[in-house]
Amino acid sequence: MSALAQNFNLMNEFNILRIICGAFFIPHIYAKFVVPEALGLFKAAGFKPAKTWMYVSCVIEIVLAIALILGVYTTIAGAIGAVHLLVAAAAVWKVTGGKWLWNIGGYEYCLFWAICCGVVAIHG
Repeated sequence: MSALAQNFNLMNEFNILRIICGAFFIPHIYAKFVVPEALGLFKAAGFKPAKTWMYVSCVIEIVLAIALILGVYTTIAGAIGAVHLLVAAAAVWKVTGGKWLWNIGGYEYCLFWAICCGVVAIHG
């Protein structure tokens, strides 16, 4: 089996986790361009200039999505993804006043996703 085919072998549970970690960046990328509240989060979290940081974040997420989905530089992409999402969790924590539950705007989801990316980095 070729290396590319091995990266998409869904009988390997690591591939499923890696692909999901990468694919979940796609809605985040989309939201940064379409949802006006995305910029508001960057402003409220204190990123200056907020628009620049939002676009930098978007570029990082595009690269991470591609790398994780395709299985390229998995260890590095997983580690950068974990750090990126820990920063996102901290920003959400700051903006929401420490709300935990993601379904009411808390940082739980970002933290969980960061841990998953960390597992990908360790295993990658």
